[in-house]
Amino acid sequence: MAKAKTVFLNQQEMDLIHAQSIKSLQEIGIKVHSKPVLEILEKNGASVDYKAMVAKIPEKMVNQALESVQKEFTLCARDPKRDLKVPTKTYPWMTTSGLAVFVNDYNTGEYRDSTRKDIAAFTRLGDAVDSADFLWTALTARDVTPLAHGPHELWVTMQNTTKHVQGVTVQSAEDAKVQIELAALIAGGKEELKKRPLFSVIACPIAPLTYEQGSIEAQVELAKAGIPVASMSMSNGGVSSPLPVAGILVNANTENLGGIVISQMAAPGAPHIYCSESAPMDMTTGSMNYNSVDKSFLSIGLAQMAKRYSLPSLVADAGWGDQTEACVSGVLTPVSQLTGIMGGSDLVTGLGSIDSAKGISFEQFIVDSYMWDCCKNYLHEVEISEEKIGLDAVKEVGHGHDFLTHPHTLKYLRGELTFWDREKLDLLEMDDKEVPAEANRIVKSILDKHQVEPLANDLIEKGDSIIAKYEDIVGN
Repeated sequence: MAKAKTVFLNQQEMDLIHAQSIKSLQEIGIKVHSKPVLEILEKNGASVDYKAMVAKIPEKMVNQALESVQKEFTLCARDPKRDLKVPTKTYPWMTTSGLAVFVNDYNTGEYRDSTRKDIAAFTRLGDAVDSADFLWTALTARDVTPLAHGPHELWVTMQNTTKHVQGVTVQSAEDAKVQIELAALIAGGKEELKKRPLFSVIACPIAPLTYEQGSIEAQVELAKAGIPVASMSMSNGGVSSPLPVAGILVNANTENLGGIVISQMAAPGAPHIYCSESAPMDMTTGSMNYNSVDKSFLSIGLAQMAKRYSLPSLVADAGWGDQTEACVSGVLTPVSQLTGIMGGSDLVTGLGSIDSAKGISFEQFIVDSYMWDCCKNYLHEVEISEEKIGLDAVKEVGHGHDFLTHPHTLKYLRGELTFWDREKLDLLEMDDKEVPAEANRIVKSILDKHQVEPLANDLIEKGDSIIAKYEDIVGN
C-alpha cells in the first residue's frame, strides 16, 4: 500500500544520532535524583557517582533495554471496542492537549483556573467526538490539594470516558501507586490492569539529561505494574539543549534511551513509548517555539529514530490554537504540524490547546477535531496494483476515448476517490468572527445529548476514598 510520508534523516544521519546518544550516555551520563533508581542502574552495569547522582550507561545496557522493551502493545480502553494497538498501521491515534491550567469557559467566555467540573465536561466532549482516539488528562484540577491533583485528574477523566486515558501528571512513587489503585478498581484488580492497561502516563525528564526524584520513581512503579510510560523529552533548543536541530535531536534521543533503560532495568518487558515535545526556543521569549519549521524537522526525525528502535512513538502535535483567544489560527501552524505528523508518529497530541498549551478551549477542540479529520485525507493508504492500474480497461477504451462509462470507472467511483467532509469544511472556511459562535453551538449540542456509561456507585465511592486518604497523607 502506498502512503504519503515525510522523511528528514538518511541512514547515515540516524546512525550518527544513535552513536552520539550512546556516547552521551557513556561519557556524560544521566543525572538521577533518586538513590533507589541509581542502585537499580548500578546493579545492572552502570557506573554511578552517588555524590553527583550521575549514572554513566554503557552501550551494553542500552542494547539490553532495547531488546527487552515491549515493542507492540495495546492502549486498552474501558470499552474494548476502543482499544488502540501501537504502533499503528494507518493513521496515528489522536488525543487532546494536556495539563492546561486555564480553561476558556464555554458558557461565559471567561478565561479562568480549571476545576474538576471542567475536566469532567471536557472529557465528556472528547468521549463524544471520534477525532480523539484517546484522551489525555487535559486540565489541571486547581480546586483540589495540589500534591494530589494527578489522581483527581485521572479519576475524573476515567469516569467520563470509555476511551483509553493517558495521564500527564505523576509526582511521586506514592502518587503512581494511587493512580494504579484507581485504575485497578475499574479493571478488576492489579493483575487484570497489567493485562489490560486502561491508562498510560507521560513522565518528563528535565533537559538536559536529568530525571527528578518523584517522576522517575513513579516511572519505576508504573513499569512494574505494566502501565505504558512515555518518556517525554522537552528539549528546548538553545535553553535546555544545544540550539541546532542536530543537538536537539541527540538530546531528546538520549533522554528517551535513558528512560527506556531505567524502565527495563526495573521491569524487563515493560511497555514504553518513545516520546518528545521538543522544539527550538522562541527568540523573543525563550519559550518553546512550537510553530517553527524546525519543530516539524524534530517530529519527523524523532519518529524515524523511534522506528529505528521499533518503538511506538508520540513525537508530533496537532493543536492549531496558539493564541489566548480560541479559534484563531494562521496558515503556517496547520501546515507545519501536518508536515510533522506525516513523519510517522503513532500518537499525536494537541486537540483543544490554546495559549501555547497553557489553556484549553472547548470550541478550539471542535475546530481542531474538524481540521484533523480533513488533514487525515492526506494520510490514508492507496492500493497500487495491476487491477487498479487497469491496463485492460485502457485496451478496451482505446486511444482518444474516455473512461466515463467504462465498468472500471464505475467500480471504483465511490471507493477510490477521497472526498472532503463538507460540513466540517463549512466551519473551517467561515469568517473568523463567526467560527467561535458556531463551534460553541456544536459544543453545547454535544454536551446536551452525550452521556457516558457511568461507573458503578460503589467503585466511585472506593475511588473517592482512596484519593481522600492520599490527600490526608500529602496534606493541603
